[in-house]
Amino acid sequence: MGVPKNKTSKANRRMNRAGRYTGFTANAISLCPQCGALKQPHHACPECGYYKGRPVKQAAAEKAEKAEKPAKAE
Repeated sequence: MGVPKNKTSKANRRMNRAGRYTGFTANAISLCPQCGALKQPHHACPECGYYKGRPVKQAAAEKAEKAEKPAKAE
């Protein structure tokens, strides 16, 4: 059986004990100020595509609308 070669310090022992249960917290969720949908903090909204009041990506609804419209032939 393995035996520790050196004594584990109080700081390292407490760090090991503190890190055991850190992965059990729920993900943080906030509301988008533009559309009110649920989103992760510090991420662009998946519904409207806004981040900090600015459009940063196309929303899924806009992509679907553009895919449905046929291209104009001149």
